[in-house]
Amino acid sequence: MRIIHCFILTILFLLSDNFSAQQLPLPFQDYRDIKARPTSLTRKYLTPTRIVWTSDSGNGKYVINAQSILKQGTGQADLNVGTYLKLIGDNTNKGGIILDFGKEIQGGLEIITSINNKNPVGKVRIRFGESVAETMSDIGGEGGATNDHAMRDFIITLPWLGRLTVGNSGFRFVRIDVVDTDTEVEIKEISASFEYRDILYLGSFRCNDEYLNKIWLTGAYTVHLNMQDYLWDAIKRDRLVWVGDLHPEVMTINSVFGYNDVVPKSLDLARDITPLPAWMNGISSYSMWWIIIHRDWYLYQGDLEYLKEQQEYMSRLLKLLSEKIDENGKEILDGNRFLDWPSSENTEAIHAGLQSMMVMTFEAGEELSRILNDKDSETLCQSTLKKLRKHVPDITSSKQAASLLALSGLIVPKKANDEVLAQNGVHGMSTFYGYYMLDARAKAGDYKGAIDNIREYWGAMIDLGATTFWEDFDINWMKNAARIDEVVPEGKVDVHASYGGYCYKGYRHSFCHGWASGPTTWLSRHVLGVEPLEAGCKKVRITPNLGDLDWVEGTFPTPYGIIEIKHTKQADGKIKSEIKAPEGVVVVK
Repeated sequence: MRIIHCFILTILFLLSDNFSAQQLPLPFQDYRDIKARPTSLTRKYLTPTRIVWTSDSGNGKYVINAQSILKQGTGQADLNVGTYLKLIGDNTNKGGIILDFGKEIQGGLEIITSINNKNPVGKVRIRFGESVAETMSDIGGEGGATNDHAMRDFIITLPWLGRLTVGNSGFRFVRIDVVDTDTEVEIKEISASFEYRDILYLGSFRCNDEYLNKIWLTGAYTVHLNMQDYLWDAIKRDRLVWVGDLHPEVMTINSVFGYNDVVPKSLDLARDITPLPAWMNGISSYSMWWIIIHRDWYLYQGDLEYLKEQQEYMSRLLKLLSEKIDENGKEILDGNRFLDWPSSENTEAIHAGLQSMMVMTFEAGEELSRILNDKDSETLCQSTLKKLRKHVPDITSSKQAASLLALSGLIVPKKANDEVLAQNGVHGMSTFYGYYMLDARAKAGDYKGAIDNIREYWGAMIDLGATTFWEDFDINWMKNAARIDEVVPEGKVDVHASYGGYCYKGYRHSFCHGWASGPTTWLSRHVLGVEPLEAGCKKVRITPNLGDLDWVEGTFPTPYGIIEIKHTKQADGKIKSEIKAPEGVVVVK
């Protein structure tokens, strides 16, 4: 009784307001008083949707009761003897199975074993894959599979009659194989441990072309998965805050989710770990994107207090950039001179792009300095823009360069569109700078051409089975290509293993990359037609551009609430618009 009495007193003492963490040793400290890193993530458990492959070709010798694993479980080991999945290994075969969770997710795997297992149970090899073929690859083997940034291929020992959660990566498919001979492993349940931000899709887009609807939603979902504790570039690799990647992602967040703290948190991280005169991520253009993002974030969200927090760093960054121009107005940026990977070996395109980005950055800087009443920085931006506009690079065949030249106003958008962007279909497009190519085509008034690009380029990834958009894509990869959600048939090309370049060769290639989400924000901006004119969307212009579409409808998030929009093309070609805006938002046409 004395022991029980002392225990009760201790618990009451722990819960009392007078408790001090220093009064008891560490195991009894009140962890409510210990600072912990906050997270906004939710975890849910997903049941596999189908079995893609088993190692025994269905003869039932090495993989038994496979269909049982498709039943939703309880998430709890128990003492019942049931009919569960068995993976068996001997000297000739090791039981293995590939499961499909239906869509790309970020997270890990939960395995629950049964009471029928020996103790210890044994080892299994787990391989995560963004494609089926990736789950069938070996680290360092043919196809370039890696464990870079996130472990996707490893061996674990299963507990007897227990629950184990392992892994933290981006995947849709999982392969599980027994490792040892003379082994029989019985598994009661397998679930994906899905980690994500539980947020609403406040923005929406629907039209009479279901292909475009699916593309819009796929881009939104791609960014949603990358909204982890920080805004990542990708959930398999690199899982880092790359500032250039953030711009298309932030624009998608503005169009779909509205305000989310992952954006300022990530922008502040990039600032705080990059003391000047260093460039963010070592790339001069990425420091410029940081300024442009702040201009766009303020325009959509209108948070002046947050913008004021950036003033000191931004003014010093603008001063640093202003020193990277020669007497003729030509940029002479140092650091890593980078736009995107497909243009990384084209020095003329890089210069044209960086010159354009300098103009775009100082235009954003001038606007923000005026808002912040920073007269010195505003004057600096104005004088710098005069210098920069003296030097206009030659237009090249690079669609990356042509798009930035058009968006900066250094060349007429129609010239960029007619001579470069509208040539050769979607050849020469890239997933990152594809967004700016679409924007430049819109600036030239070629909305139909941009919509066709979206269908053909981003739609091709969906045709191959993608549920998220990729780090890169080339339309030539479609030739004789196998779908990524099937075992590659004989005579077909494994797109994941066979293609990719630079840092993303083969299976290292990320199939969920936020910078590829451009069509989502583009369709909301140019087809649904929503353009913020005043900070915080206090005033917006709504101008639809339907191209060959008959109708489009959707919603758009603002700090004041949701704008509801529907545009219908009449028999005479005119557009009838129905718009319902929340109080505080002025709509002009």
